[in-house]
Amino acid sequence: MHISDSPHGTRTRVADPIAGKPSPLADRFGRIHTDLRVSLTDRCNLRCTYCMPEEGLAWLPKPELLTDDEVLRLIRVGVQRLGIRSVRLTGGEPLLRRGLPGLVAGIAALDDAPDMSITTNGIGLARSAVALREAGLRRVNVSLDTLRRDRFQQITRRDRLSDVLLGLAAAQAAGLAPVKINAVPVRGVNEDEIVDLAAFAVEHGYLLRFIESMPLDAQGAWDRDRMIPAVEILERLGERFALEPVERADSSPAEEWRVAGTDSRIGVIASVTRPFCGSCDRVRLTADGQLRNCLFAREESDLRALLRGGADDAAIESAWRISVAGKGPGHDINSVDFRQPDRPMSAIGG
Repeated sequence: MHISDSPHGTRTRVADPIAGKPSPLADRFGRIHTDLRVSLTDRCNLRCTYCMPEEGLAWLPKPELLTDDEVLRLIRVGVQRLGIRSVRLTGGEPLLRRGLPGLVAGIAALDDAPDMSITTNGIGLARSAVALREAGLRRVNVSLDTLRRDRFQQITRRDRLSDVLLGLAAAQAAGLAPVKINAVPVRGVNEDEIVDLAAFAVEHGYLLRFIESMPLDAQGAWDRDRMIPAVEILERLGERFALEPVERADSSPAEEWRVAGTDSRIGVIASVTRPFCGSCDRVRLTADGQLRNCLFAREESDLRALLRGGADDAAIESAWRISVAGKGPGHDINSVDFRQPDRPMSAIGG
């Protein structure tokens, strides 16, 4: 172990790989970060109304995106020098990344390989699930807010519900288990399907998680009054199902309940009304190589510049530790001073 000085005068402990296990990636509040979210692209083949405008966004130019080798190197530094134990691949839509199975195989081949999963809209999953599982992917989260074809087209501006449903079935058949569904209920849009989505998940053996909508849309049009809070979600579920609480893991964002008489579980992520910032163990890497210590961070650390400037692993590790050390106590969505991050969710990574 040695001490590194940052340009800002911050002194941070840097792990010596020869000594064995890396020291924890900790912030000043004692939270240990072991979960890395890696965005592989900001592009998406849907245009969800709560995420981006119909015409899409100005996508990142290809030269600004991390290459596969750069992604692998940063993940290797995270795993072997910083104690990262799980990696979730996100987007935009990560299945749009060319050669994705090869990148997954590269991550799976790392020494002390992390637990690896992906969050996707599911459109390309039917044709890629087997290849991704064989490459080393373990689990999949699929975003699905409605089971109605007309409503799916209204929300996403694309008629692709059948592709998503086929993708869910293909992921399950390929052994990407458990298959998780992420649903965001919005008042006046799909709150009447909360019970229907739960029944669908129970019937097919999927793990469903409802997520409170958050102010991360590109349009800046988030409306708190249209957010369905966790307490209302649970009230609606209770009208149909008997729910038994499941003990919550310390760092899990979801509160979970087992549907009585089944092995099915339903989770609720109350990011706004019951934030879990105090136990957050996540850091995020954007598709253009910027490290974010919080989903709602206002600042980023440029790891791409270090990579392309010839920095060694110790320098990258030090920059990573300095960024996490500066993490705040939590988001301030519920404060009058709240400001949305400059990047929308599609450019941050879920």
